[in-house]
Amino acid sequence: MPDRKLLASAKRVVIKVGSKLLQNSPAGCPAAIADEIAALQTGRRLQFAVVSSGAIALGMRTLRITARPDQMPMLQAVAAVGQRDLLSHWGNAFAAHQLVIGQVLLTYDDVADRRRFLNARHALEALFAAGVVPLINDNDVLAALTCNLLSADALIILTDVDGLHDAHGNRIPIVRDIARDAEPLAGGSASGSPGSGGMATKVKAARMAGRSGTAAVVVPGGSPRAVTRALAGEDIGTLFVPPADPINSRKHWIAYGRKPAGGIQVDAGARAALVDRQRSLLPAGVIAVTGTFGIGDIVALLDDQGIEFARGLTCYSSEEVGRIRGLRSADIAATLGYKYVDEVIRRDDLVIL
Repeated sequence: MPDRKLLASAKRVVIKVGSKLLQNSPAGCPAAIADEIAALQTGRRLQFAVVSSGAIALGMRTLRITARPDQMPMLQAVAAVGQRDLLSHWGNAFAAHQLVIGQVLLTYDDVADRRRFLNARHALEALFAAGVVPLINDNDVLAALTCNLLSADALIILTDVDGLHDAHGNRIPIVRDIARDAEPLAGGSASGSPGSGGMATKVKAARMAGRSGTAAVVVPGGSPRAVTRALAGEDIGTLFVPPADPINSRKHWIAYGRKPAGGIQVDAGARAALVDRQRSLLPAGVIAVTGTFGIGDIVALLDDQGIEFARGLTCYSSEEVGRIRGLRSADIAATLGYKYVDEVIRRDDLVIL
């Protein structure tokens, strides 16, 4: 399949390992993946980062807890216990191939703040330059954000199912339009499972990764040589093809890096100008403001029905936007007593979702 060539030509790969795989085989799963990574690094000179979310699953195993805790203090305690075993299993697996891992504890705050985002990127690049395999401990969505951090070519999500299924239970080999063909089919996570994500989060991760140009594939982690087969372009799992017009790293950060501080609702004419004509947002098109935000904050743009369709960095605070909404740009100075720029959000600081 031509689309599978996206994986066959990948040079930098992020691998996400599901909690259930590690829970079922806490030592064997890392060993098998390390075997494949070592061979692919030697044969194709690929670079890999591993995102592993098994700390809670391993902590539950050690503490003999059968149901995932629903209170944050206990979740943190379980993860603290499991983190030691997680690092040990991965370290031993790669040490068998004379490869070194480097633990990277990324959080959403690290990707939400632009300066910390860039610091994390530089640190990860330094690990690659030293021949180290970064081991990042978190979940599906953070794996997608890591793809943007690393400018990765492929995201491989290893899980306990063989891909996304249609309404009749058949595996879907390739998805080209995630919103149309995948999101309606994706369900939530299983109650009581050690992991925090089901197929819905994997589809969300694939969409986020795709926006930065990364091809994502959900494959059965229990299948022999699943990573190697996926990167050879074989028909395994479900491939989510990235759009033809990916956005750059900065705009990806605007779209997904931080929760919006507030919202700006616009009329139909402004929405059409933003989406269809790629214009900036002017105060004349603003009809309402929600939340409290300052200059430079990320805000959600809502249509006249209240549905979010874009995000951007605002040039004015929520109080200022509230005062100039519906006005012409020429009237900003007279209303506020000053004017920064003509736009509420400039086109270069705007991402259509």
